[in-house]
Parts: sequence; structure tokens; C-alpha cells
Amino acid sequence: MTVAATSPHVMPTYGRIPIALERGQGCRVWDTNGKEYLDALAGIAVNTLGHNHPKLVPALQEQLTKLIHTSNYYHVPLQEQLAALLTERAGMTNVFFCSTGLEANEGAIKIARKYGIDKGIAQPQIVVYDHAFHGRSFATMSATANPKVRNGFGALLDGFIRVSPNDYTALEEATEGNPNIVAVMMEPIQGEGGLHPMRKEYLQQVRALCDAKGWLLILDEVQAGMGRTGKWFAHQWAGITPDVMTLAKGLGSGVPIGAIVAHHAAATVLQAGNHGSTFGGNPLAMRAGVETIRIMEEDGLMAHATEVGQYLKSQLQTHLGSLPGVLEVRGQGLLIGVELNKPCGTLIGLAAEAGLLLSVTSDTVIRLAPPLILTTAEADEIVARLRPLVETFLAA
Repeated sequence: MTVAATSPHVMPTYGRIPIALERGQGCRVWDTNGKEYLDALAGIAVNTLGHNHPKLVPALQEQLTKLIHTSNYYHVPLQEQLAALLTERAGMTNVFFCSTGLEANEGAIKIARKYGIDKGIAQPQIVVYDHAFHGRSFATMSATANPKVRNGFGALLDGFIRVSPNDYTALEEATEGNPNIVAVMMEPIQGEGGLHPMRKEYLQQVRALCDAKGWLLILDEVQAGMGRTGKWFAHQWAGITPDVMTLAKGLGSGVPIGAIVAHHAAATVLQAGNHGSTFGGNPLAMRAGVETIRIMEEDGLMAHATEVGQYLKSQLQTHLGSLPGVLEVRGQGLLIGVELNKPCGTLIGLAAEAGLLLSVTSDTVIRLAPPLILTTAEADEIVARLRPLVETFLAA
């Protein structure tokens, strides 16, 4: 008997496709009717180690028998352990733990505004970008560019100046003579905005401008961080260090976790009572983060993401890049976008029917963000399943 996928008591906030997933192994998942899918999305860049990882699951099971949650009234040794691992790999100072990327970005905005107010700037302003996505709270919606996210909620938070990505002249012109600027906030690779990377040279220019002006550089690495591009954090390809970096998604391999990593003056802005989180930094989430980093290093997954990501990208360029209607194949590591010349949201459902999980972002960009354990054989399988779908779709 077929089990229908339906959620009548859940708010209809998602445009779901009619499948319900039940279990997973590696880069594959099965739905409640036993159908198998190749997971080329990893829960939107979340399941770093795939599903049912043989090293992660026993560690989390052990942690469940010890402590799941206490509160931040007390020291949580695993917080310090994970914070040390992150700051060592980022070359930064300290960490605040929360539960989601939205919370991390909200906290980063609070750091920037308090940093300015502490300096005597009564109305601090933050530079943000066209195509950016930072979350759906009022502050992060205000920093986000997409009208579909922003519209319908009344007045948003002011204090944001929006500029075009990778245009240094536009940034200079938009901020010239403005004494209220306190920070520049950007994604090194705009995930929800269509897999648009910030150029290495642009990141270096913005870092230098922030240094010269006394602004904070905030980098949203929620989607591109944690080894997805082949380095711990995407900005490291440019050889820079931010003042604030936000993380979530892949940090816990599926366990909800967010983090704000701070450096230089940003590291001392928040003091007791300025910010907090009930669930942030609980022992289970911290163990997931510690084990994710340990397994990534033991198994060489960043080098693997670079190698398999280059292979997948080249195969996509070879087999899809020349199709009429395919505009570009772009990305880094295992974060890849295929841009088409027309909206292609229907491909999510069509791909699922063909046993392939993916997403469409910015209306016209197929997003692939598989687990970092993806093999070259599985990369070939992604291409083999995707090409006929794209070919048929574009011909229609």
C-alpha cells in the first residue's frame, strides 16, 4: 500500500514535493514507500557526512546517554572544545553558539550595531548586497535582498545600505563620506541568491577598506563554510580573516547548530546579558560539531570535496554546459549551480521522480550541495540523471 506524503497539521510555509523521507545511508535516502534517491542536496548543505555515518552516529548515541541539554548557567566543556577547534581553524578569537544560521546572522548584526553605538554612532548602518540572503527574522530579512522574503510584513529594520556584488567602485560611492557605516556584511558565495561567488580580489579590497575605515567585516559562511568549498571557510581562498563569521548548516552534520566566530574588536562587543540562547551550545549539538570536524580531518574530506567537486563541475560543463538554454555552470568544491535561461522550479519535483534530490535557487539556478563523502561514481550518477531532465525541460 502506498503511503501518502501529507502534513495537514503543519503550517503550509513550504512548497513541498509529495515525498516523505524515512531513512538514509551515505549519499542515499529512501522514502516511506521504499523508493531510493541519490541525495545531491544534503539537506541544503547540512548533512556534511551524509546519512548514518559509522563514526558520527555512535558518538551521538554515547552523548545521548550522558547529557543532551543543561543550560548556559553553567560551563559546558564541549562548548570550549568546539570553540577552540573553530577559532584555531579560522585564526580568530572566540565563539557564541546558537541553533541556526538565522540566529547567527541576527547576532552578527547585533554585534555590528553595538560596536557602532559603543563608538558613539547613534544610527549605525551596515552595507549588504544585492542577491543576499541572511535569514527570515526581521533583522535578517532587512539585510536580505529577495522581495519574496521581505514583502508582506510591514516596515523592516532600517540601517542597511545595499550595493552590487563584486563592484568595488559602487561600494566606495555608496559609503563615501558616511560616518554611520559600522560594517560590511556578505556571503563569500551567495547561496540562495544563485551561487554567485565574491571574487578573491574583491574580498581582499573590502577587507582593506574595512581596516582603513574601522568597519567590521562580517562574512556569512552559513552555507559555504565547513569544508564545502575545499577549505574550512570559503573566504580562506582569498587569504583574508573576517572580524565576524557566521556558521550553521554543515557544522553539526544535521544536528541543529549555529555559531558566531569573532575576532579583533568584535570579540569583546558582547558581554554578559547582551545576548543569549536557551538551546545554543547544548552538549548534544557541541558533540556533533566536535565529531564533524574530527571525522572531516581523519577522512580528508576537504581535499576530497575539492577533487570530487572539480570532477562533478567538469562533467556538468561537458554534458550540460553546451545545451541550448544552459547559461553557466559555476561554483566551488561541492557547492555548484547550473543556471538556465528560464525559471526551473519544476525540476525539483521532476528530479525527485527520477530519484535525484536537488534544489532550485534564485528561480533559474539548479543547486547541487551533496554530502562531502560523495564519490566520483555518484557524481557521474548525478550527471546521468540530471542531463535528460534538463534537456527535456529546456526543449519544452
